Formats: sequence, C-alpha cells, structure tokens
Amino acid sequence: MTRVSERAVEATMLEERAERNSIGFWLYLMTDCILFASLFAVYAILHVNTFGGPGPKELFHPGGVLAETLLLLASSYACGLAVLRARAGERAKAIFWLVVCFALGASFLTLEIGEFAELIAEGNSFTRSGFLSAFFTLVATHGMHITIGLIWIAVMVAQLMLKGLTPHTARRLTLFSLFWHFLDVVWIFIFSTVYLMGVA
Repeated sequence: MTRVSERAVEATMLEERAERNSIGFWLYLMTDCILFASLFAVYAILHVNTFGGPGPKELFHPGGVLAETLLLLASSYACGLAVLRARAGERAKAIFWLVVCFALGASFLTLEIGEFAELIAEGNSFTRSGFLSAFFTLVATHGMHITIGLIWIAVMVAQLMLKGLTPHTARRLTLFSLFWHFLDVVWIFIFSTVYLMGVA
C-alpha cells in the first residue's frame, strides 16, 4: 500500500470516527432532554406542595434571576462568536471569546450558588418541602451542567492553544456550542416556568 493510499484510509477512518462521535453526542443531548423534561414534570406536580412553608412568591427575587438570565444569554452569544472566529481561522479571537464565555458562565453559576446559599441560610433547604426538593433538583441539575460546560471551555482553550485550529478541535468546539446553547434554552424554560410563573 502506497503512502498516499495509507493517508486516504487514515482520513476515512478519522471521518468515520468523527461521525460516530457526533451521533453519540446527539444521543446524549436527547437523553438530557428527557432528563430535564422529567424534572420539569416533577416540579409541575410538586410546586404547590409547600408543606406549610413559603412558596415561590415568598422566596424568588425576579431581579437576581433576570441578571442570571442576561449573563447566560450573553455567554451564549460569546460562544457563538467563538465558533465564528474559529471557522474564520482566527485562533486568538476564538480563544478570547471562549474566555469571555467562561467568565459570563462562571458569573451565572456564582449567582446561582449565592441564591442557593441564601435559601438554605433562611431554613429553606431541599428537605423542607416537596416544592423546594423539586426546585433544588431542577435548578441544581442545570447548574451541574453549567459546571461541566465550564470545564469543557477550559479544555477547549487549552487544546486551541496547544494544538491550534485543526478539524478535530473545530469539531469539538462546534459540539460544545450545541451543548452550551442547549443549556441556554433549558434555562429560558426554568426562568419562565419556575421563576416568572412562580411570582405571577
């Protein structure tokens, strides 16, 4: 087998592997959709079960949650810019926008943890009522995904700095952007159904 044909076979194998990874990623996103749909269903059933304690109107502060929402939307925009810069071959700008995305996502997570800490300090932990159990489970699951996304961003930045813009790193960045935008959509549902409807 000639060197040219060996390279062709290797390129075909890499392409097939990338396609399998993409399919696996979409399957993962579908399972995540099922997970969050189940958590939303549980919250819809339990949100009235306050066990004599405070409900959403007493606990939620729309101003703080709006700030979280704006931070996450801005981080999603920065993520999109990072993908566009990567496709244009501008590695430094792609890294810059990923760092911006990380900073905004970390700020969102910090506010969310602060909200949890405040609720727990006031005696409103997940053990107090069915409503709070469902709330903490739903929002904390989203927060856990945000944490995973932040780790992913750090890995992507390291790979772009060490390996540069290759088809492999570009594909990983595209998959990450899909994951991050998915979390953005999930948060919009949380913001609308948990917070806005809760204080209405």
